[in-house]
Amino acid sequence: MDQLRELGRRVEALAGSNQKPRWIGSVLVFASGRVTDPMITVSEPMLTLVVQGVKRTVLGEHTFEHGPGQVAVVTVDLPLTGHIIKAPFLALGLRLEPTTIAQLLVDGGPTTIRPHDGPGMAVSAADDRLLDALVRLTRLLDSPRDRQVLAAGVRREIHWWLLNGPQAALIRQAGTADSRLALVARAIAWIRERSDRVIRIADLASDVGTSVSSLNRHFRAVTAMSPLQYQKQIRLQKARLALLAAPHDVASVGYAVGYDNPSQFSREYRRMYGAPPGQDAVRLQTMTIVQE
Repeated sequence: MDQLRELGRRVEALAGSNQKPRWIGSVLVFASGRVTDPMITVSEPMLTLVVQGVKRTVLGEHTFEHGPGQVAVVTVDLPLTGHIIKAPFLALGLRLEPTTIAQLLVDGGPTTIRPHDGPGMAVSAADDRLLDALVRLTRLLDSPRDRQVLAAGVRREIHWWLLNGPQAALIRQAGTADSRLALVARAIAWIRERSDRVIRIADLASDVGTSVSSLNRHFRAVTAMSPLQYQKQIRLQKARLALLAAPHDVASVGYAVGYDNPSQFSREYRRMYGAPPGQDAVRLQTMTIVQE
């Protein structure tokens, strides 16, 4: 508890009062004094520790509640629907480094770990070793000179404790080039580069080096959706962000993200966000938006 209290003080001081995430190098600090509406965002591979409050995150049919002292690990770019359900809320995040994980797997030697067969996200309690390393990392954030010299070693230690914690199998896949997770990560990058185009699953499977059936099976297991559903979520998220700047230019935004039919764009947008594009954009401009 002492570790969480210190983390709370440091995250609150570093985050400030603007209610928006703040990146300090590869570390994210965030503070919010209010609950938030559900928002769909694409989370990059990272660790997130909740220090205070509770967040609920939905990935397909999977729902995660993430409270004080718990770490969420996301190992590929996933479209997640998340919102704060208990405030005040404080969180600390750290980008995961696949190259560091891979090197630790070599340095740590052989080990027997049951393969991970669930989605590319998991939540578990942080043990004292992981919390201690996170505390020391936040202390370095106050001193750029110290951080430049020492932070890499602490980040490596954090990855090591993750590799030896409850989510070891999931973290291990993130550093293994021939794992299911690595295959899905390549497929995700392929889709994101072509999110505004018509894609063929056969082309995707060929480019990432697998069969269509294998790709669909692994992709759904990791992301809880099909490749085409993933592309749709990416398109609609890009559209939502674009509409914040141009709420009255719905047709142009739809075309820009890959929709040739404005009616289809409005219909799919409303199905995902609960309101037509223009109406949703105006609503978003009147509320505090938290993009994590």
